[in-house]
Amino acid sequence: MANLMNLDVLRAGRLEARAPRYQVYTERHLDQIDVLSRLPDEERFAMRVVASVLPFRVNNYVIDELIDWDRVPDDPIYQLVFPQRGMLGPEDFTRMAAALENGADRAAVHALAQEIRKSLNPHPAGQQTLNVPTLDGERLPGMQHKYRETLLFFPSQGQVCHAYCTFCFRWAQFVGDKSLRFATNEADRLKQYLRAHREITDVLITGGDPMVMNADHLAAYLAPLVAPELDHIETIRIGTKSLTFWPHRYVSDTDADEVLRLFERLVEAGKHVALMAHYDHWREMETPVAQEAVRRIRDTGAVIRTQAPLLRWINDDPEIWARMWQAQVRLGMVPYYMFV
Repeated sequence: MANLMNLDVLRAGRLEARAPRYQVYTERHLDQIDVLSRLPDEERFAMRVVASVLPFRVNNYVIDELIDWDRVPDDPIYQLVFPQRGMLGPEDFTRMAAALENGADRAAVHALAQEIRKSLNPHPAGQQTLNVPTLDGERLPGMQHKYRETLLFFPSQGQVCHAYCTFCFRWAQFVGDKSLRFATNEADRLKQYLRAHREITDVLITGGDPMVMNADHLAAYLAPLVAPELDHIETIRIGTKSLTFWPHRYVSDTDADEVLRLFERLVEAGKHVALMAHYDHWREMETPVAQEAVRRIRDTGAVIRTQAPLLRWINDDPEIWARMWQAQVRLGMVPYYMFV
């Protein structure tokens, strides 16, 4: 056992020694991504046009470790995170392109972006109005109780991601407009609602990405779920893309060990803890730190269940899905959802 523990420490130490500092790039930082200079001017401008309307966020790990820049623009991870012209309708694209070409100031660009966004169904399936529960006659925004046994919870500190997917249907959470955001920071109200609804057995913490939260914020929401009066809560699910976009979250971030201990405590309390990990391509699992993150999470007793949509240009090939699922099973994950 001692030798195994020493090996674990050495392995983690090697990964931590070369852990990068998290560096984020948004629409305002496109010119700071040096590797984009390889692309034609027309493609870089199209990227800027789309990023002026829809949220764009990427980080140094995705840029340096996941994208094969010799294959761009056909590289699947590039397609996954960098804005594409086809993300806007032709008329909307032309209007925003004209505004940028004519030197419109930031306020004018923002106003036009807001106008375009309102036409893009920012809240599909009536997210802000349907299935929002009430407690003592008061609506609880940031929660959804659509299915009898399941409650969705959107913590306000988790309404961002380590990077954004180009296909994201929750893009309205990320554009800085509070009127479009669906979230809450009321951990006490969550506990009160669950106590009043013993039919709920499954809590899904979602976003955004809850795993951008620090360990203290995560614990504020999750630790109360082990209270005796919430013994009907059997499953705690966390929807996350962090295993792809920032696996250092579980390996070398300053509070990585605290997060893993939190998972461990939940499991020891008898909860089934499942990370609902978003993987869209087998490439996302190939780096050593990604594999180490999976191993460390599984060592807590938590289960990693994987999910992905079928995406043109990214994984619309049965060979990609076969290779992805096989890699997930080898690493001890459970292929779970395929969205079509």
